[in-house]
Amino acid sequence: MDAGKKRRLNRIFQSDGRTVIVPMDHGVSLGPVKGLADMQGMVGKLREGGCDTIVVHKGIARHVGTDGLGLIVHLSASTALGPDPTRKVEVCQVEEAIALGADAVSVHINVGAEAEPEMLMHLGRVAGECETWGMPLLAMMYPRGPRVKSEHDAGLVAHVARLGAELGADVVKTNYTGSAETFREVVRACPVPVIIAGGPKAGTDLEVLEMVQGSLEAGGRGVSIGRNVFQHEDPTRMTRALAAIVHERMGAQEAHRILRGEG
Repeated sequence: MDAGKKRRLNRIFQSDGRTVIVPMDHGVSLGPVKGLADMQGMVGKLREGGCDTIVVHKGIARHVGTDGLGLIVHLSASTALGPDPTRKVEVCQVEEAIALGADAVSVHINVGAEAEPEMLMHLGRVAGECETWGMPLLAMMYPRGPRVKSEHDAGLVAHVARLGAELGADVVKTNYTGSAETFREVVRACPVPVIIAGGPKAGTDLEVLEMVQGSLEAGGRGVSIGRNVFQHEDPTRMTRALAAIVHERMGAQEAHRILRGEG
């Protein structure tokens, strides 16, 4: 691996090879939703909780300090107001992310969407640019489209994770498949580190923590959870609970006690 890429990855993953990432790129797709009105304030809460890295768009990266945190600049976007929210387009280039001091870049690919071909072209091109510049690439890979009956189907998730690796991603983010047993097949089929997405706001905190524990038991290398962290009533404590599972190998029930202020 390129020395520059390795150094940057070491600012995202801790020495245990795992990471707690909080994506906060939702302001483009959804607007300034709860938790994202004061970005600098939220960054401070996440840092206090033990977050390793954040994901933001280039405009936010210019205005928000990230001292002590890894920075991933997101390169693709769409909005919930558009005619096809699953069609992600390029809104930033690798060189811009480098100028902003990014430790990695990320792209979002909806496999199965009508615009899949152009999104895959984007992924392939960005992967090549990342190799040239020694920049790690996080590919957010989701089975999402008219032929996808379940975005958590283990076979489909394994396919999209492998696709991300095949086209040059250094890290793949994808959906959890519901159990450690099924997610283990996803991890086994993907030759690069796999981290899980958080998805929509969950019903209970324990559900989130159990999902994280299951993914790690299956060989996952961490989390990239947004709304279930920055929209939590206590983002710092939620981040601390996630970090305890990811880095301290704590069980979900014990981490839940931390979240409730009992540990």
